[in-house]
Amino acid sequence: MNRTIIVGDIHGCYDELMLLLEKVNLQPQDLLIALGDIVDRGNKSPEVYQYLRERPNTVVLMGNHERKHLTGILSYSQEIVKLQFGAAYPDFLEWLKGLPYYYETAEAIIVHASLLDGIPLSEQREEVLCGTISGEKQLEKTYGDAMQWMHHYTGEKPVIFGHRVVDEVETTGHCWGIDTGCCHGLRLTAIELPGMKIHQVEGLADHWRAEQKKWQLPVLHSKNWKQLEFKAIRHQLKKLDYLQEPEARQILDKIQQWMEALPQTFQTLANAIEQFAASMQADESRNFVEEANQYFFKVFLYKAAASNLKVSDLEQSLQTPEKVLKLAAALQTDILTFPE
Repeated sequence: MNRTIIVGDIHGCYDELMLLLEKVNLQPQDLLIALGDIVDRGNKSPEVYQYLRERPNTVVLMGNHERKHLTGILSYSQEIVKLQFGAAYPDFLEWLKGLPYYYETAEAIIVHASLLDGIPLSEQREEVLCGTISGEKQLEKTYGDAMQWMHHYTGEKPVIFGHRVVDEVETTGHCWGIDTGCCHGLRLTAIELPGMKIHQVEGLADHWRAEQKKWQLPVLHSKNWKQLEFKAIRHQLKKLDYLQEPEARQILDKIQQWMEALPQTFQTLANAIEQFAASMQADESRNFVEEANQYFFKVFLYKAAASNLKVSDLEQSLQTPEKVLKLAAALQTDILTFPE
């Protein structure tokens, strides 16, 4: 009899996945289903992806972590995976576009996160099925608590899901939760159909803790800080405030200092522009309009010549470190060096 093997959240734990599939004695004719979140946090996301993509008779569902990659809303774990994939990342994103949000067999319904009772699978919101923030809010609106959906499920077929880490396989009514936290050093779980037989292997390490520390500097260096708008830089500084690796902390602290010096930097640049414009006007041998038009900051020069240049003009126009540094270089004005 051909079997269906459903694996919980793998999160890049390739070695544990291989051990689990060896334990269940996976055969070519067996249907293998990964119920989403196959990448992020673990140490071998590209290997997990490559195996699942290349193995015949395999289904991978859309999880909230895959969805984050698709939408481009990358938190730290997604930024790490983007670096791990390197040049193969665009192909990975293209593959993600084809992932289904649910799968149904004769014995069970498989989703990544949850579902709403009484609604056909084909009409379920994708955000609910894969566990996005908006999907969680929908569950809260419907049931008062996102975790309560299991208690309200009245369907005849069992629902097998992951998404929420549990110490042991969670069985509530007809619902089976099998995300047992492998990337945190706990276990990787599979359910075998027919029969709802549980298979598990122990996590080999707390991969996520190790990966967080390992990738701090590469992730920081991968960001093109000079081209980020100041609003985005402030957001990144706040998001990465938890990083404590000394070299990473030093970079973040220097960027923070540069940002805090911005008001004074803009004032310094405004003063330099006024002095530059005044020197052009004072020399009768120079044609102010003709010469001003040669500079990319000619608008500022015209305003300075009319005694109408405000610091806010620079603040509104120069929204990235790159633009500020370019103007400072053109004016030959010393400002605080932006960290490399």
